[in-house]
Amino acid sequence: MEWVIIMSVILPLSLFVLLMKKLIKEKEDDRKLKINGGNIPKGSSGWPLIGETLDFIASGYSSKPVSFMEKRKSMYGNVFKTHILGRPMIVSTDPEVNKVILQNQGHIFIPYYPKSITELLGKSSILQMNGPLQRKLHAIIGGFLRSPQLKARITRSIEDSLKLSLSTWLHKSPVFVQQETKQTTFEVLVKVLMSVESKDPDMELLKREYEEFIKGLICFPIKFPGTRLYKSLKAKERLLKIVTRIVKERKAKITTILDHDKGLPNDAIDVLLGDKGEANERLPLDFISGNIIEMMIPGEDSVPMVMTLAVKFLSDCPNALSRMQEENMNLKRRKCESGEDYLWTDYMSLSFTQNVINETLRMANIINAVWRKALKDVEIKGYIIPRDWCVLASFSSVHMDEEIYENPYQFDPFRWEKEGGNLNSSNIAFTPFGGGQRLCPGLELSRLEISIFLHHLVTTYRWVADEDVIVNFPTVKMKKKLPIKVMPVCI
Repeated sequence: MEWVIIMSVILPLSLFVLLMKKLIKEKEDDRKLKINGGNIPKGSSGWPLIGETLDFIASGYSSKPVSFMEKRKSMYGNVFKTHILGRPMIVSTDPEVNKVILQNQGHIFIPYYPKSITELLGKSSILQMNGPLQRKLHAIIGGFLRSPQLKARITRSIEDSLKLSLSTWLHKSPVFVQQETKQTTFEVLVKVLMSVESKDPDMELLKREYEEFIKGLICFPIKFPGTRLYKSLKAKERLLKIVTRIVKERKAKITTILDHDKGLPNDAIDVLLGDKGEANERLPLDFISGNIIEMMIPGEDSVPMVMTLAVKFLSDCPNALSRMQEENMNLKRRKCESGEDYLWTDYMSLSFTQNVINETLRMANIINAVWRKALKDVEIKGYIIPRDWCVLASFSSVHMDEEIYENPYQFDPFRWEKEGGNLNSSNIAFTPFGGGQRLCPGLELSRLEISIFLHHLVTTYRWVADEDVIVNFPTVKMKKKLPIKVMPVCI
């Protein structure tokens, strides 16, 4: 009874103190904005403590996830201030401002993510890392993932995994595309990162713990027992044990990889174990394990969702589906007639298929924004971004801007081939993989895997999709996992 009385006093008092500290901090932030002068972005801080977070989350569950941005853009302009997920920030929906933010890493802007992400990934995360070590790791991992040798080698593995998965679809009614693609892409990426095969007992353990871990990337930063963040942190601990064991076993087995750099490493563990840092020192094993876990995110979330959404959009656009089937059937016939194996370049040369991927990425950008912090006052296009303020460069808002893309809410892969158009995959108004020094190192491998999936899907099956809707918070997903019914096709 005594304990209950004490808690009934302490808890409300603690919450009151927390609220007052937050209000004082917000007033101080507003004061800094006023004394800095210049064209400070206009906007609102919303409610005390929670800011405009509820509106931000609600838009993610609506049919127009950029409505939060569009509403404030109409009120305050392309760059505005707000307060979401526990932090005051400047939001940019301007492609030119976003380009400057992406290209000025380290000396002007540094990574600055929601607390749930920083808690889960840790201080040694490459996502949060800054400076020479980040650039070096990005370069060596990117070089490995982009290498023609890896793409040539992994193409057969991707084909085998996808064909095996697709072969089971006729016996399922319905097929849940989101679930099936996650299964395959996760296994492929884990093989690239750690050489763990699909039948290895570790694969099921990694899948289970990773599903629990990734749920907490975007959540309220409260880590009491039972909260989403707490559960995800515990899953991360279990993941680290598995991955660290694999890394230690690999280090014990390999010796030559640590003494020379000839040939292509087998996987990302080999790359990181073989790297020599400053003073000729190897990277710590816990550092390697943590970053391997971070690099698993595309296999659990990004790549399978692009595959799933492409199926969703193609289902609703018969003209695009017909055009893509024709292109892919032509390639399949040529391969059947010649008896030659597919090369990774065959898949990447499917121009309309690449347009379908571009349009899918534009409409449902998996990486919908990046978060940065300004190290000093900086002026971009007349806007002042004050020192120490978080800035969110919104990619999705740009991708859905009707001044840049005609009928932006319409799936139209033909827009990428219209004569006289200014759309291309290197345009500053198209940034599905980020940009600058932190451009996603696995973007080419991701495109290859999506291309292989779409090729074998449309040359193997016709399908009818059930009604389903896209949910955009906390991450992009289909509400019902996109159920479809498939029928075989013949060449």
